[in-house]
Amino acid sequence: MRIHSSAPTRIDLAGGTYDIWPLYLLHDGAQTINAAISLRAHCTLTSRTDASVVLVSDDTGERVEAASVSALTLDRLPLVARLVRHFGAGGIEVRTRSRSPVGAGIAGSSAMIVAVAGALAAWTGRSLSDETLLALAMNIEAQVIRVPTGLQDYRPALYGGVSAVELGVTGARRVALDVDLAELSARVILAYTGAARQSGINNWDVMKRRLDGDHAVVAAFDAIRDTAVAVRLALEQHEWPAIAAHVTAEWAHRKQLAPGVTTPAIDALLASAHAAGARAGKVCGAGGGGCVVCLVEPEWRAAVEAALSAGGAELLPCQIEAQGLEVLRR
Repeated sequence: MRIHSSAPTRIDLAGGTYDIWPLYLLHDGAQTINAAISLRAHCTLTSRTDASVVLVSDDTGERVEAASVSALTLDRLPLVARLVRHFGAGGIEVRTRSRSPVGAGIAGSSAMIVAVAGALAAWTGRSLSDETLLALAMNIEAQVIRVPTGLQDYRPALYGGVSAVELGVTGARRVALDVDLAELSARVILAYTGAARQSGINNWDVMKRRLDGDHAVVAAFDAIRDTAVAVRLALEQHEWPAIAAHVTAEWAHRKQLAPGVTTPAIDALLASAHAAGARAGKVCGAGGGGCVVCLVEPEWRAAVEAALSAGGAELLPCQIEAQGLEVLRR
């Protein structure tokens, strides 16, 4: 038997970091705005003739073998190993690959967890509700990275599309946004800076400063919440210049959260993109490295891409992805 699954990564346009408990409880009306993209994480499960477990990462070349599920250790390829142990899937080869660079800040690990969990659920004949799969993915990732994980990243991987994730006392509620995906795709440029981001460090620093009542951080979070509302409204009304203006404002407020959110190299790269015609630009995820996303009018796309490349960034061609998790039996 063979099962193949895949799930999309995402770009976050506004409201990120709010999705980490308990930050969203401290600011009424918190929400994040994100869009799934076509850089997908892939998982292939293949049956073996014995009870052994083999894990293979095509991205790193690492291979892990164990005589049984119970003999599988958690120190190598830990995300996949923990999921295989959770589902008790023996007699299996699990092969993974991702189109997201390491540390890109576009939720590559979250997409991978959703893809592997979806495949293993199908393999073992389990019917998981969406909320169960989302909770499993979030908690497994927290076990591996050993810092709090957010709520937003697993939802683009599961559902695809453009969405608002509303956050409050009952948890997270995803609302699909009616956006022309082709029009948005034509205006999005994604580029990898070449420096992996350190989201655990950045997010923990931001969380501690907010819980300690740092007035500047509290004010920045209030402003980020308000700009997320504005980005959502502009997306729903297809007001592209307004979207760019609000994303620019969100990035300005986000840089006030902690010193490590941006770097001189990131600032220089975004400045060159703006000089070439970009209407907005920001770091994906927690910052400090990873990917930058720029919003452009289509006629300025080539010039902005050239500027990013000249600045040393790697362009990552992609589209806004309507399809979330896919699981296929072959």
